[in-house]
Amino acid sequence: MIHPSYSDLMKVVNASGDENDAPIVNSRYSIVIATAKRARQIVSGDDPLIDNYKGKKPLSIAVEEFDKGLVTINAE
Repeated sequence: MIHPSYSDLMKVVNASGDENDAPIVNSRYSIVIATAKRARQIVSGDDPLIDNYKGKKPLSIAVEEFDKGLVTINAE
């Protein structure tokens, strides 16, 4: 199981927006898509934004980046 949970990641991502705005992420599906997209970027050669990434899989790196607020989702 990946920690933090997807509901925790949703709270972190939605906290980056204004309080009066609608939530950026409304479902676990949206956060899954966002983390998978970031993992594909890492596989394609983007540098991880966390320090201790050696030995971690791309999805774990992406989840940690979202959890630490290093990656944001732009609302459309």
